[in-house]
Amino acid sequence: MGTKTTGAISAMRKVKMTSTGGCLLIIVLLLCPRHSGALPKAGDPGSYEKNNTGITVHIQNALPFYRHTLIIQAITPRIIHIIAFPTETAVNIPASLMQAGTHLAAVPYEVVEKGDVVQFSTDSLHVLISSTSGKITFTDATGNILLQEADRDRPPFASDTAEGEQAYQVSATFRSDAEESLYGLGQQQNGFLDYNDRSVTLLQQNSSVAIPFLLSSRNYGLLWDNYSITRFGDIRTDQPLSSVLLTGADGRSDGLTATYATLSGDGKSETAFTQRQEPGIDYSFLPDLAKLPAGYHLQNGIVHWKGALTAKTPGKHQFLLYSGGYVRVWINGKLAIDRWRQCWNPETTPFDITLEKGKSLPIEVEWKPDGGESFISLKCLPPRLPSYGNTYSFTSEVGDAVNYYFIKGSRPDEVIGGYRLLTGKAPIMPRWAMGLWQSRERYRTADELLNTVRTFRNRQIPLDNIVLDWQYWRPDQWGSHEFDSSRFPDPDKMLHTLHDSLHAHFMISVWPKFYTGTRNFELFKQKGWLYTRPVDEGAKDWIGYVATFYDAFNPDARQLFWKLMNERLFTKGIDGWWMDATEPDIISNTSIAQRKSFMEPHAMGTPSRYFNAFPLENAKAVYEGQRSTGNDQRVFILTRSAYAGQQRYSAATWSGDIGARWEDMRNQITAGLNFSLSGIPYWTMDIGGFAVEHRYEHPDSANLAEWRELNTRWFQFGAFCPLLRVHGQFPYREMFNIAPEGHPAYQSILYYDRLRYRLLPYIYSVAAKTWYDNYTIMRALVMDFGQDSIARRIPDQYIFGPSILVNPVYQYGARTRNLYLPAGTDWYDAYTGVAYKGGKFIDAVAPYERMPLYIRAGAIIPAGPSLQYTDQRPADTITLYVYTGADGAFTLYEDEGNNYNYEKGAHATIPFTYDEKTKMLSIGERMGVFNGMLSERTFQVVWITPGRPQGLQTEPGQGAGIHYDGHPLQIRLPDIQ
Repeated sequence: MGTKTTGAISAMRKVKMTSTGGCLLIIVLLLCPRHSGALPKAGDPGSYEKNNTGITVHIQNALPFYRHTLIIQAITPRIIHIIAFPTETAVNIPASLMQAGTHLAAVPYEVVEKGDVVQFSTDSLHVLISSTSGKITFTDATGNILLQEADRDRPPFASDTAEGEQAYQVSATFRSDAEESLYGLGQQQNGFLDYNDRSVTLLQQNSSVAIPFLLSSRNYGLLWDNYSITRFGDIRTDQPLSSVLLTGADGRSDGLTATYATLSGDGKSETAFTQRQEPGIDYSFLPDLAKLPAGYHLQNGIVHWKGALTAKTPGKHQFLLYSGGYVRVWINGKLAIDRWRQCWNPETTPFDITLEKGKSLPIEVEWKPDGGESFISLKCLPPRLPSYGNTYSFTSEVGDAVNYYFIKGSRPDEVIGGYRLLTGKAPIMPRWAMGLWQSRERYRTADELLNTVRTFRNRQIPLDNIVLDWQYWRPDQWGSHEFDSSRFPDPDKMLHTLHDSLHAHFMISVWPKFYTGTRNFELFKQKGWLYTRPVDEGAKDWIGYVATFYDAFNPDARQLFWKLMNERLFTKGIDGWWMDATEPDIISNTSIAQRKSFMEPHAMGTPSRYFNAFPLENAKAVYEGQRSTGNDQRVFILTRSAYAGQQRYSAATWSGDIGARWEDMRNQITAGLNFSLSGIPYWTMDIGGFAVEHRYEHPDSANLAEWRELNTRWFQFGAFCPLLRVHGQFPYREMFNIAPEGHPAYQSILYYDRLRYRLLPYIYSVAAKTWYDNYTIMRALVMDFGQDSIARRIPDQYIFGPSILVNPVYQYGARTRNLYLPAGTDWYDAYTGVAYKGGKFIDAVAPYERMPLYIRAGAIIPAGPSLQYTDQRPADTITLYVYTGADGAFTLYEDEGNNYNYEKGAHATIPFTYDEKTKMLSIGERMGVFNGMLSERTFQVVWITPGRPQGLQTEPGQGAGIHYDGHPLQIRLPDIQ
C-alpha cells in the first residue's frame, strides 16, 4: 500500500459521477471544513492520500458489496469527522446546515500502516480503518476501544429515489453492550432515558423532536449529519403486527377479530356495528381512516381486537402502540396499558413481550376514539438477528454519504462542548425568561390578558411573562401579524401597560403559516417562496381555511418572514417569539408521503432530503433578523420543534401538545433530560399538560381533586426546569383558577413560584455557564455521577444545576417517593437540612405540598431577595446556603440581563469556595464590570451541617450580614456557629 499526498478537497464545486452499477447519475456539492484545492482523484484500492486536515482512504472491495472512499478529518484532537462515499473518489456535498462554521486551526496528526489497517492518530484518539472493508474503530491514545463499527453484512449505501431524485439510503452500525447507556436523540414521548437495545425514528412531529446526536455513558458522542428521516437502533423499521402470527378470537381464523360498536350516550353500553378478521391494527394517518368499515363513525365508537400472538421467532418482541383517544391493552388477561391522548395528536407507547416458541399469548386491544378523527396502530419488531445483537445503527432515507462526527470527552459536559463547538454556542437567555410564564389557549381579548396580569400583581404572585397564543388575528387572517381590532383595539397601549405599569414581558405566537388572500400570503406568492402544493390541492386546516407555509430554506424568504414580523410586531415592543408548528405541521395527521409533498417547491432540494431541518432554518430567520435590526434586545424564541444547531439561534423548545395525564407528566422527565443531553440546554413544557380529558372540563368533586393535585405536582416539577411555563386548554391554568387561595394546591404552587424567584442568582449563573462553559442546566444523573451504574440508568430523577437533586412525584395520591441518592457524596433534605448518606435508595416523604428535593454536600447556593418580577430590584442582599461535608465551589454571574453586552465582556463574577478541611468559606475578588452593577452588597451566610440542619426558605433571613465591596473575604464555620 503506497502513500501519496494530493491536493485538498474543494468547497462548493459541482461534479458529475456515475455509480458502480453504471446507471446512477448524481450531481452533488461538498463543503469539507477547512478544505481547499482540487478533489482527490480515484486512488488505487487500498491507497490513501494526506491533506492538511486528514486522509482519504480508498477501500479495496468494501465487502460484501463494492469499493468506496473514506475521508477522515481531525476537527480537534478529540473530534473526528467521518465521510464515506459510495464511489471510488470523494465528491462534493452541500455545506452542513447544522454546523456553525467556526474556523479552527489545523490539527497535527500521524498515519501509520499496520497490514491492511490504516491508523490515523491525534494526540487524543486513534482511528483504525480497514482498507479492505472500510470498518472503523475509535480508540483512546492508549488503545482502549471507545467505539467500533460492527462487521458488515449489508451495504452502508443503497441506491434509492426520492421525489424524482436519485440518491442513496445511508447507514452505519456500531457495536454496543449491555453495560453502555445511550442518551439524547432529541425529545421523544416514549418514557425511555437509555436507548440501549431500543429503537426510535427521528421524525419531526408534534411532541417529538428529532436531533441526531447521541451521547454515550462511555463519554463519547456521535453527531449524525443528515436531515432526512432517520432510524436509530434496530436497522429494521417497525413492522406490521402481522410480523407475528395472529389468530382470531375463535382460535383458528387468521388475523385478530375486530368488533366495531357504538357507545350509548352514557358510555355504559355498546351496540355492535360489524365484526371482521383483520391482519393487524393500522389507522396511523388520515388516509388510513378510509379502511374503516363502510358507514362506521368514530365519534361515539368503540373497537375491540381480540385474539392471540404466536412468535415466528421466539424471544423478546418490541411493540409500539400509536394511539389517540382511550386505549387499553390486555396481555394474557392482564391489563398492561391504560392510556388516553387527545384524538388529534396521538402518542407512542412502547412495550415488550417475550414470546415462546409454539406458545400463543392472548391479546385484547380496546379503543375508544374519543373524537371524529382518531388514530391507532400497533407495530412490532421481532427479535434481532444474532449478528445484530449488541449493536445500534443510524439509517437515513436520503444522503450522498455516510457523514458523522465522533466526539470524545472525559465527561458528558465535554462531549456536549464538542457538539456545540461544531454546531454553535447557546446564548444566554434574557433574565426575565427565568421567571414564571403564564399562558393559556387562549387570552381572547386585551382586557382578559391585562386583567390576568393585574390579578397576579394584586395577589403578589411572582410573574415575568404573559403569552398570547394563536388567533389574536381575525379568523380568516392567519399570518397577517395583525391584531383583531374588535378584541385588541390598541395593541400599543396594551404593551405599554404591560411593560410600564405591570412590569411584565410579552411573548406572542407567530406561525410560518399564511392563509390565502392575506397580504402576507400574496407577498410570498409573488416571489415564489411558498409551498404551493397545499394551496393547489385546496388543503384546509382544522378551522376550515386553505393555508400553506413559507419555504424557510430560501434565504430571501427568511428575510421577508422577519421583515413582516418586524414591521407588524417587533416594533411594537414584543419581548419574545413563540414559533408554533415548526415541524412543519402544515396539515396534521396526514401521511409522511403527503407531508413531504406539501413541502414543495423546495429551495434547497427535495423534501425527503431536508425533512427534519425546517425548525432550524425557521429559527435562523428570526434570530438573524432580530439581530440585524440594531436593537440590542436579546432574542428569545420558543419553538415546538428543533434540530441540531438550533441552540445557536437562542431557541428554546417545549414538548408540544401533550396530554394532561399522570403518565404524560412522567414522560416529560425523560423527554426533557434526553433533549438536554442532545446539546440544547433550554427546554420547557406545558405545565399541567395541554389537552384535557372531558372529565376535567366540568368536574365532580373526585375529578376536581385529581385535577388540582395533577397541576400541583406538575408545577413542582416545572419549577426546576430550565424555563418555568404554564400553558394549556381549558380549564384555565392560572394558580388562582386551579384552586382558591387557602387550598393546598394554591399554596404549594405559590411556594415553588416564590422559591424559583429566590433562586434566580443560582439559576441565572447556571444559565450563563451554558454560554461560557457549554454547561447543561437540566442534568440526567449520568452527567455528574457517570461512575455510579445505578444513577446513570435512573430515568425519573435529575440534577438542576450543579447541586439540587429533583425527584418529581407523578402518581396520583402518592405521599412518599422512592428515590436514589447517588453515591460519592452526602445529601441534605432541602426543606429540613437533615443529612443522608449517598449510594442508597430511600422512601422520601412527599406530602401534597412538597416534592422531594435534596442538595449535595459541598453545595453553595446563592439566593436573592423576594421578588414579584426579575428586575424588581437588584440582589443587594444574597443568602449563601453552604452545605458542609465536602469541598465546594460556585461562581455568581451577573450582567445587564437583556442585551448582548455580555458578548463584549460586560459582566461580573464572584467566586465562592468552601474548604471542608479548614471549614473556610472564601468569597473571592469580583472580576469584571457592567452597567448598573452593584459596587457593594451584603452576604448572609447560612451554614448547613449534619448537626445543625436548616432548610431553604422562600423569604430572606433577618439579621446582620457580611459587607462585600468586591474584595476577597473569608468566613470560618466556627466563627458564626
